[in-house]
Amino acid sequence: MKPLLELVPNFSEGRNQATVDAIVAAMTAVPEVACLGSELDASHHRAVVTLAGPADAVVDAAVRGCAEAIERIDLRRHNGEHKRMGAMDVCPFVPLSGATMDDAVAAARAAGERIGKELQLPVFLYAEACTREDRRKLGNIRNIEFEGLMDLVGTDPDFAPDFGPARLHESAGAVAVGARTFLIAYNINLDTVDVQVAKDIAKAVREKDGGFAKVQGMGFFLEDRQLAQVSMNLLDYETTSIRTVFDKVQELAAARGVSVVESELIGLAPRAAIDAELAAHIKLPGFDPTQQLVEERLAAARG
Repeated sequence: MKPLLELVPNFSEGRNQATVDAIVAAMTAVPEVACLGSELDASHHRAVVTLAGPADAVVDAAVRGCAEAIERIDLRRHNGEHKRMGAMDVCPFVPLSGATMDDAVAAARAAGERIGKELQLPVFLYAEACTREDRRKLGNIRNIEFEGLMDLVGTDPDFAPDFGPARLHESAGAVAVGARTFLIAYNINLDTVDVQVAKDIAKAVREKDGGFAKVQGMGFFLEDRQLAQVSMNLLDYETTSIRTVFDKVQELAAARGVSVVESELIGLAPRAAIDAELAAHIKLPGFDPTQQLVEERLAAARG
């Protein structure tokens, strides 16, 4: 059996299902590529798609998905809670069955080179695929966002892309392509409209401000839900678990007189990271292993 890679592209579209469906269709038209999941978030105005397949196949899928996103997404008319720099915003490759991180890095660089050359889109390599240490952290580039990068790419050598033209695409921006270990996108919704509570808690739990190792976090206000959210990326669930961050967030919220409404798992998680007992503990409604665990989705895709 060929080694498998997971591909988890994030697109700057969370409100138009037809647009995301067309992008997914373009990617899954590649033989041997299976879609394991697709989720839209209207507040963040973002879609997370999870695919898997052999390296050559997922590289081709990444290029096709990016091409479709360029045609369908215009960042000049995009606004949402989540920071973004491109129509296909990020495109990480993750080693799965039989694959190594070196395989994921090679695939990321191959995809980045093709996107830059064939689609004329600037590409920034990040995480394990980075060629510059200051680009290992995605936020060092992406946090400047589409509008800020428009002025920097092509004028500031610190923002010269790894592949593609030294200018942002007028409507599709740029894309960050990387290789990483399994990341769990995990949110906790709080029973308050005070977004500062979520921002303070996010700062307390994220690594860069002295919180938990391998945790990134931000506080948002969800207009459609009328509540505050602590939105996190767990970069290594074995180092800092879902339970650990939930318990701390709940503790910090309670100290401010705020309760936890529920948790959200965005995309998929490994079987070792969560089970039904933990889902109940963290107030994750409707947990379904067949839909939310990567191993289960992969087995179903293989038939």
